[in-house]
Parts: sequence; C-alpha cells; structure tokens
Amino acid sequence: MSLHPHIIEPVPDETARIARAAFPKGHPYLTFRDALGTIFQDEDFAPLYAHTGQPGFTPWRLALVTLMQFRENLADRQAAEAVRARIDWKYLLSLELTDPGFDFSVLSEFRDRLLAGSAEAVLLDKLLERCRALGLLKARGQQRTDSTHVLAAIRVLNRLELVAETLRATLNALATVAPDWLQGLAPLAWYERYGRRIEDTRLPREQAQRDAYAQTVGEDGFHLLDALDAPAAPQGLRELPMIAPADLAAPLRAVHGRGAPPRPPSCRWRPLQAQPRVAPGRGRDRIALRWRGALPPQTRHVLDRLHGACQRNLRAHRAPPPHPCAHDAR
Repeated sequence: MSLHPHIIEPVPDETARIARAAFPKGHPYLTFRDALGTIFQDEDFAPLYAHTGQPGFTPWRLALVTLMQFRENLADRQAAEAVRARIDWKYLLSLELTDPGFDFSVLSEFRDRLLAGSAEAVLLDKLLERCRALGLLKARGQQRTDSTHVLAAIRVLNRLELVAETLRATLNALATVAPDWLQGLAPLAWYERYGRRIEDTRLPREQAQRDAYAQTVGEDGFHLLDALDAPAAPQGLRELPMIAPADLAAPLRAVHGRGAPPRPPSCRWRPLQAQPRVAPGRGRDRIALRWRGALPPQTRHVLDRLHGACQRNLRAHRAPPPHPCAHDAR
C-alpha cells in the first residue's frame, strides 16, 4: 500500500452537532479532540509506506484507533466496529456519520508496519510533543518527596492485599474439595468480599477504614481456621497442600493484631506460600489487561522479588509465636 498525505479536515458539522447533542455534559474523546487535536499527521508515518500502489487508510486515524483500542481493551473486530458505530469515535477521527470505516485486518497490518519500521515509539513521542507544546508537560527538573510515607503506605496495602488474597485462594481450594461443607460455613458477605481477586478491587483509602477491613479479614480467617479445627470438619482438609492452614495463620496475625487468639498446638508456623500459583499457559489478567501464556523470565524475577519483600514485611510485623511448636517449621 502507498501513502498519499492529505490535509486533515475539521470535524464534520453534522458529526459535531450530533455528538454535542448526545453528550451535553462532555465526553473524554470529545475533550481530547478539542484540546489536543489529532496529534498525528500522515507525514509522521510516511517512511512506513511505499510511494506507489493502492492508497491505504489514513495512518493518523489508525494511530488514534490503536490508542483507543488499548484504552478500552478491545479486539481488532471490536475496534473496527466502534469506528463504524460510535459517535464519539467518529468525532475524534473527523469522520462523517455515514462513513463505513475499514476492515478489522487493517489494524494488525498497521501494527506490523510500526514494528517492522521500528516506529512504535512514534505514538508516544508525538503525544508527549503535543502535551509539551500546550504546556501540559514541563522540562525535567529536580523533584523531592519524602519516600518514608510512600513506602509505609505501600507496605500496608501490600500486606492487606497479600493476606486477603491468601484467604481468597484458600476458600477457592476448599470450594473445590469440600463445596458442601464450605457452603454451609461461608456467610453471604464472603461471596461479595472474596468473589474476585483482591488486586482487582479497591482497598479502603482512609486509615480507619483500612483498620476495619483488616479486622474483618482477620476475623474471617480465624473463623475459617476454627472451622477447620472443629470435629465436624471433613477429614484431611488440614493436610491438603493447596490449603495449608498454617500458611494462612501467620499473615492473619500480622493484620489482626497482637491480641489475636492463639492457635491450637497443632498449628505450625511455616513460610507463607505464594497464593495462588498459576500454571503456565493459563489466562492471566491484571486489572483490565489480559494475556495468555507463561510469564517472561524478567517478569517472574520481579514478581519473586516482590513476593519476597512481602514475606519479609510479614515476618517483621507479625506477633511472636504463641506456642513452642511454632518454631518447628519442618
């Protein structure tokens, strides 16, 4: 395909009128177009196209579609459908309401051109240049901050997330091996509190709310451990490696406080295991980003270091073992 640069036309009058009527209080894409413009020009991508051949779809529009596609986590087919159907996208792309859009395969071809020409950084560079020209970004300078409070806040959030996620993973394991017993034990609040991964939820911001959340998670965890110790619990649950009640007790003490009730002598304090373990090739997700396959070596290394830091924080802040057998980790 070839590229024949054109002068970028303003938003069509009919598209602008309908968009303003549909979004009287404004819309992020409408504000984006009004404040930043189109950001890209066809000339920015001229080295990626031939000088002869069939004209291709305007690359400045494909660049914007790529950004919006990533922002909304859309597949190529969904992004192409949004160009045809959504008024806010047509406004940002300066398209007529009757514009049919393009085939979804054009997006993958455009990304291939960016990678083949080592021009993937153009998308970010042009955005930064435009923001700098409008005064939204300033030149690099010295920046000082008291990292003590920042690190303390991160430590607390990591601890809360790790403990709650460990409890959630334990409940999932119990739901697999003893669903009827767990259903009779778990109150309705547990389904809402531990139904999703903790990293996909928002932890409380205020200190009082965090303390209440930690108290609630600690009480839920010790209630589960008490049920596992009860004679009515199914035989063999405490010995299952994927449940490991002792691995749950240590972080619970860290968030529940030093006044937590002592565990039975049968409870051994062992190093906290990473919960949950995801087998390679499974689907993975983080907030709105999802991918498949095993983690790269660098990512595994970073995650292992983060998990090690969480373990050290837990060991530094949990209460001393209440029973002599607590030191018998093996």
